[in-house]
Amino acid sequence: MNAIEIILGVSLILNVILIIGARNILLQNEELEDTLLETVMDVQQKVGTAYQTMQDVDIRGSFESDDEVGAVFTELKDIIEKFQLGYCLNSGDDFTKASIAKGYKLEYLEKVGLVKSKDDRRFDFFRGRVMFPIHSVSGRVLGFGGRTLFTDKKIAKYFNSPESPIYNKSEILYGLYFSKGDIIKYDNCFLCEGYTDVISMYQAGIQNVVSSSGTSLTKDQIKLIRRYTNNVTILYDGDAAGIKASFRGIDLILEEGLNVKVVLFPDGEDPDSYSKKASSAELETYIKE
Repeated sequence: MNAIEIILGVSLILNVILIIGARNILLQNEELEDTLLETVMDVQQKVGTAYQTMQDVDIRGSFESDDEVGAVFTELKDIIEKFQLGYCLNSGDDFTKASIAKGYKLEYLEKVGLVKSKDDRRFDFFRGRVMFPIHSVSGRVLGFGGRTLFTDKKIAKYFNSPESPIYNKSEILYGLYFSKGDIIKYDNCFLCEGYTDVISMYQAGIQNVVSSSGTSLTKDQIKLIRRYTNNVTILYDGDAAGIKASFRGIDLILEEGLNVKVVLFPDGEDPDSYSKKASSAELETYIKE
């Protein structure tokens, strides 16, 4: 493993592991709170520095035979630092070994779902996947989404972190940490379904956008939006499943007293795919109309 692979792998878990450790220790001794929070902040700074360093490196040759991965990261290079995107190598336990060698406890790695164990074997849960860190409103990493780059239909397209002491997917909106300022500015929140929807919209210049991370919209998520605006525009796929999800979302949003609009994309399209075909101006016009 080279330096860039270590950055993409090990540094992604630093926040999660230290926060889990801090939480457990704080339950036993609240006097350690200030020291532990300072430690977490120090690690966050190191993670930011690591990703900044990565911007100056040609990452296409950093993934051994994973040429497709290199191409993806080259395309996303300008927003890797913003969203802290990463990649877990497509091997059995490189990530696990590197993490343990760095001094992280296996029990914490397993607790947040980064490592799985079966019999006496340990393996990387997110191997061969692009990593999407899921942030709290204040910017702490609480969990991960992992998207495969392989087309084999037997492989699940997405894996998500399991529920943990710090991650409850029904109470989190992906992208809210980055978009809350624009949501307040424009007094509207665009609501999508997936991680890539948010990132593609962001690249197209529409940044007051969040997603429910591929799960059904919940009342807790709507209450999060209500902190910043009373106006929601749902951006869902134009297929039958997308239409069904939008109707379900409308009911929940209205129940919470918010205003709601719906934009359905053409059948077979979603915010991610449509934003790649249309210019930023065309996308903005389509949404407004």
